[in-house]
Amino acid sequence: MTQPFFHWQDLPAAMGLMSRIPVRVDPEHAALRSARATWAYPVAGALIGTLAGVVALGISAIGLPPLVQAIAALTTSVILTGAMHEDGLADSADGLWGGWTPERRLEIMKDSRTGAYGVIAIALSLLWRVTLLSLVLESAHPVVILAGLGALSRSAMSPLMSFLPQARKNGLSSSVGSPSKPTALTSAAAGLAIALPLLGPIPCLAAAAIAALWATIALRKIGGQTGDILGASQQLTEIAALIALAALLPSSL
Repeated sequence: MTQPFFHWQDLPAAMGLMSRIPVRVDPEHAALRSARATWAYPVAGALIGTLAGVVALGISAIGLPPLVQAIAALTTSVILTGAMHEDGLADSADGLWGGWTPERRLEIMKDSRTGAYGVIAIALSLLWRVTLLSLVLESAHPVVILAGLGALSRSAMSPLMSFLPQARKNGLSSSVGSPSKPTALTSAAAGLAIALPLLGPIPCLAAAAIAALWATIALRKIGGQTGDILGASQQLTEIAALIALAALLPSSL
């Protein structure tokens, strides 16, 4: 039976994978369409970002400053996602820079223990995001910014899965499978369709450049992508977009 390109259950499946939000997911459908449903990753990211933005808006409404709004938004995001992207960044940092061969790097990335590289990577990620988001929220609406970031930072995941080989034969990425090129491009287009009107073109270009650089590093160091590489891409592209947004602030004031 030919599978349709889109299916309404793809979004719940994406939300079930990308977050801890309790959504009703048909396990058989999710398993059957796992790779095809990756087009919905940016949409799921936008919903997660919207919820974080609503929390930040509530913090703003009671008179607390942008720094507290940023901390509240990131705390909400970490809770909603179960810190899966932060975990991917930590494992990627430990493996890619803690091993000398692709095999050893993949072995380290699979280890549940977090080393010095991983701890530092998470600390720096949180520091970058809190600092930059607090600057941006001084002059921007939190729901708009966080919804755009949520979509944009997940728009490279499906292309990375499609255009890079799987570095290992087991794990989250391999269990989902490789999306077709049309699915991957649709995912990227969906992310841009949401992010462009909310964030503007320069943050989108910055995120795309970092995603391409990250793909090159992963290909050279482990020969492809893993679930950890995909999770790290979300963190890195979000930081890149925030840097661009913060850099644009003086010209918009």
